[in-house]
Order: sequence, then C-alpha cells, then structure tokens
Amino acid sequence: MKINQPFYIVSFLGCIGLNLLSAQVNPVKKQETTAFRNPIIWADAPDLSITRNGDDFYLISTTMHLMPGAPVMHSKDLVHWEMSSYVFDTLNDNSKYDLIDGSVYGRGQWASSIRYHKGKYYVLFSPNDEPFKSYFYVTDNPEKGNWKLITRTRHFHDASLLFDDDDRVYVFTSNKVFELSPDFKTIIGNQDGTEVFQKDASETGLLEGNQIIKKDGKYYMMMISWPRGGKRRQEVYRADKVTGPYEKKVILEDNFLGFSYAGQGALIDDKNGNWYSLIFQDRNGVGRVPILLPVKWENDWPILGDNGKVPLTGEVPLAPFKPKNHLVESDEFSDKKMKIQWQWNHNPVNSAWSLSDKKGFLRLKTNRVVDNLYLAPNTLTQRMEGPKSSGIVALDVKEMKDGDVTGFSAFNGDSGILSVVMENGKKFIVFSTNEVSLDNKTKAVTGVKKEEKKRIPLNSDKVYFKIDADFNLGKDLADFYYSTDQKNWTEMAKDYKMIFDYRRFFMGSKFAIFNYATKNLGGFVDVDFFRVNISSE
Repeated sequence: MKINQPFYIVSFLGCIGLNLLSAQVNPVKKQETTAFRNPIIWADAPDLSITRNGDDFYLISTTMHLMPGAPVMHSKDLVHWEMSSYVFDTLNDNSKYDLIDGSVYGRGQWASSIRYHKGKYYVLFSPNDEPFKSYFYVTDNPEKGNWKLITRTRHFHDASLLFDDDDRVYVFTSNKVFELSPDFKTIIGNQDGTEVFQKDASETGLLEGNQIIKKDGKYYMMMISWPRGGKRRQEVYRADKVTGPYEKKVILEDNFLGFSYAGQGALIDDKNGNWYSLIFQDRNGVGRVPILLPVKWENDWPILGDNGKVPLTGEVPLAPFKPKNHLVESDEFSDKKMKIQWQWNHNPVNSAWSLSDKKGFLRLKTNRVVDNLYLAPNTLTQRMEGPKSSGIVALDVKEMKDGDVTGFSAFNGDSGILSVVMENGKKFIVFSTNEVSLDNKTKAVTGVKKEEKKRIPLNSDKVYFKIDADFNLGKDLADFYYSTDQKNWTEMAKDYKMIFDYRRFFMGSKFAIFNYATKNLGGFVDVDFFRVNISSE
C-alpha cells in the first residue's frame, strides 16, 4: 500500500504539536512530599500499632492508668497527627481503677493492636491487671469513635491482630500464634497457642512488642529484643506460613541523638506501595516518643531508615496533612465538653467536675478525703512535650475549705507540685516534691515521701501557676512559678529533675491540674484556663 508521504509528515508533525499543546495545558503534576524531622511526635506515645484505609492512617498508643484510654490518632502523611477518639471512657475490671484498694499506675491498658478489615476497624488490647483478659473493640469510623466492645477473651500480652487473606483471624504474642473464631470469642485448636520459633542463643532477655503484617505472601513479625547486658534492638521474624518456620534479622540498633536505643513499632505501606516504620524511643522525663523511618525491601527483608539507623530528617512522598487538632492543646474551658487532649488520672468521679456550673470555667469539687495527690480522684492531665514546653493554669481559689489542696504539677512517680494549701483559714503557695511508693502486686500507694521546699502566703483569690519544662538531652528539668496578675512571676523552684520510672508510672511526665480535700468535703476551685506553648529549641 502506497503512503501519501507529505500527508503523513504533516499529520505526524500535527500530532507532535497537539501533544506539546496538551502537555502545556495539562503539565505533569509534581509529586507532593511532606518533610519530617524525628521524632515526629516529641511526647509520650508508646507501643505503636498502625493501620490504613486508603489515604487514612490510624495510630494507637498506650496510656495505662489515664482515662479515657487507648488514644487513636489520624494522619494522611504519617508526619502530622491529630486526635480522633479513645477506644474506651473507663475501665471497670476492679475498684483499683477508681483508686480504691489499690491503683493501676503503670498497668491498665497496655500495648494495643489496631486493624482495618472489610470496612471496620478493630482494636485488641490486654490490661496488665486482674482479671487478666483481653478486650476486642470495633467501630465503623475512628473519627467518630463509637467503639463497641465485641468480647473478652484470655490475656494476650503485647499482642498483634492479623486478618489473613482467607479471613482467618490470628493473634501473635511473642513467639506464639493463636487462631481465633470469626467472632473472636474462642481459640481454635491449641488453647495454649502454637510456638512458631524458639529464641536463639543471643536472645537472653525480653522479646516483646509484637506487630504482625503480611506482604507478598510472607508473614513478618516486628519485635524488640533486649539481650541481657546488651542493647535494645528491633528485629523481624519472617516466614512463608503462619506457623513458620521463622527466620530472624536484626534491622535496627541505634541510640538516636544520644538518647536510649530505639525500638518497638510497626510496618505500614501507603496507597502507592511505599513502606515505612513507626517505632518509639525512650527519652527519659518526657516519655517514649514516636520516630518515622522510610523502609526499603531487599531480598524480602525490610531495611529501616539509613541502613538500620534512624534518619534525623527526610521526606514522605505524600501531600502534607493539616490536622484539625494537636496532641497537646490549650483550653479556655468554654466548650460544653472536655477537649479530647485531656485525660483523668484513673476513672473520674463525674459528679465532682463541671463545665456548666460556671460558664467558661472548669469546676473541680472535692469528693474524697485523701492525704496525697496520688490517691486524689479527678486529677486532669495532658502530655508534656519536647524539646521545651510551658504550661500556665489560672485558678480561682475563693471557695477552698480548710485542708484543701489545689494546684499544678509535673506529675509522675516523682512529682514537682505547685499548690495552694488552705490551713486554718489562710492560704499558702507551696512548692513540694513527692515520691510515691507502690506495692508491687496491687500497686496500692504504700507511702509518699513529701518535701516542702518553699512556702509563701497567698492574699488573693486568683492565682496563676506556670511550669517550664526542658526535655533536651541531659536536661529533663522543670521550673515552677506563680503570679497573681499574669505579669509579675515569682520563681518557686528551678531545675526540678523529671524522671521516667518503668517500675511505677511507666510513662512520661504530665501537666496535671488537681484539687483534693485532706479534712472535709464541700470545697471547690474554678479553673479559668490552661495555656501551653511548645518551643522547638
């Protein structure tokens, strides 16, 4: 067939012109990226488990004795996170959750697992307290909350949930796997679980923090190893079948920026097939902070960060996400409900606090006679945040009764406490330190070592307390101030050392607002505002 050459050349050139014109009208869209700097959250958010539905990532963490609990965070870029919901408002397994006949300091809700499966979101966690049983919750939308308890089963420590490709349900904990019935209520097969590997000679310490994924037909269990006398490290165990055999690879061992060795977390992909890991790092007084690592795969093994080291900065190939709130926020107490950032120390006594008794104020009423802060209900907390944070609270103390104690604290097993104390009809501003002792079994408060460091008479019904905290490497220091006019501040304490103690609270220090009675009930204080400022220095 003979081609009309001039027509062919003109047509070809015309196509080129149209394509060039189309390229000008519809230029190739540049891939949006989000820059990050580690830690991505410089605040206490340990025991990370993550899931994804399309563009949406959901992260769950541990808050133990704080209520509501099992906080769920949301992001679209893995860098910027917002609070979405809590899985539960209270736990009521025993009276210790109400600070009666013991406590659940350092216990309560421990490491959780969150999974998206066929339109629903599931959470599994096991309180580290009696009765030793697990909780299974479900919701259609973590943004709205409405988590419903499905069932309770036997205790699974640091467990991870997996819905396999055939919809079979598995729970992984340390080196064991359990198969569950579709309703999660019973264990199928071996009631003690199937041991899928044995620790090798190098594993002389703990193996915990299991987080399971499946990729390209292989199962990957992320766990931390803490060899006795060695350094904490992140490992992954890999197998072609659920029950193994599994082989091991150490994939991270890094004391990033001079803090402790990072470890314990999860693997997650994005909608474009890129992979990431979210782990945490112990940072002393502030707690355990989340770190983001890009992941590449070599020979079917995940390689974290910079060949097993944590990167200081990087970029995620996802569009920047603008969160509707932050993990730590100021509050003028002008809404009809508490902001989502607040958590009570143990279960609250709801009849003893109010946002409606005085508009624009939080009223804290005394409701139980106790002799120390660690037994006081309705202590309200928010995370402290690094590298530096400053919190201010405004209090109206006119209606305090004799023996009442109210104030602001850097709250932990060791606490720095700035108080108004009512004694014999007179008010005093007091800075003191408290160190709590707990029974190993019941976590009952067996004693509090109290040291009053400074006392000043207060001749005002309004007082402002401020705590400045510095969590930079080698610091963990808090300074305490008071004012009666928000302009002139008097230093009450400098360089109070904040600590992290896994034997007692097992969490970072918190900003805490409190009011309790040591003699008689009937008093109350009104909290005007809490204002926080975070510094990047």
